[in-house]
Amino acid sequence: MSHTPRTVITVSTSGDMNEPTREFPEYPRGRAIAEKPRTDAETEPIEPVEGEGGRRFGRSLVWLVVIVGLIGAVVLGSRVVGLWPHFRNPFAQQQTDRSQPPLLKSIQDLSRFTAAEGNFEIVIDLQKNRKYVPDFLLNERTLFVAAGSVESYVDFSTISEGAIVVSADGKSVEVKLPAPQLTGARLDLDRSYVFAEQRGLLNRLGDVFNGDPNRQQQTYKLAQDRIEAAARDSGLNQRAEENTRKMLEGLLRSLGYTTVTVTFAAT
Repeated sequence: MSHTPRTVITVSTSGDMNEPTREFPEYPRGRAIAEKPRTDAETEPIEPVEGEGGRRFGRSLVWLVVIVGLIGAVVLGSRVVGLWPHFRNPFAQQQTDRSQPPLLKSIQDLSRFTAAEGNFEIVIDLQKNRKYVPDFLLNERTLFVAAGSVESYVDFSTISEGAIVVSADGKSVEVKLPAPQLTGARLDLDRSYVFAEQRGLLNRLGDVFNGDPNRQQQTYKLAQDRIEAAARDSGLNQRAEENTRKMLEGLLRSLGYTTVTVTFAAT
């Protein structure tokens, strides 16, 4: 193994020239590199200033929030204007209307005056169960909020020939009309809804194997019957008589009659 020669410089202050005082490090052969001697201040490690790392982290966090906010604003804005693609749910519910066009069955001429209309609302609480059978097995209970209307009208087509009597001087007239009638209750489907429904286990199983599409038909029919009964007791026909009388009095007075008498047949 070869050894690199070392240079030793000796300096003696005591007169002994052979005593070495300092030994310089050896350099590899080749071009010499001059090194500047380091002071004590340069050799000490530099400690970071207190709080500098925290401020850097805070600035980085602020920039991150700003960038995320800008990205969110761009995405939201592009969705609003329709630039961002909208992915549809492949399992979304679809509705297909296969209804047939309406068929006109008949046209009927009406000669009646609708004088009053009543709007009603009723809660139907209908329950079907079996005696000695628990409700959780066999039970049907429906709370149905029904809203409907009933009209009161006078049918002018039934007026007989002698129903209108004019006085000799042409100043007075007497009109005899049939009694007002009530139409059937019409349910307002936009305002009617099932509020709650309870069905037993056997009822639900029966729907799976043998569903009844007309199951709510009885509830609707009961709601119509209750509304019609309420209309009969509401004084709707009396209001129809008053409105019809006022209408005819104004019409006949405009024709020159000074005295107008309108009567209705007894119901």
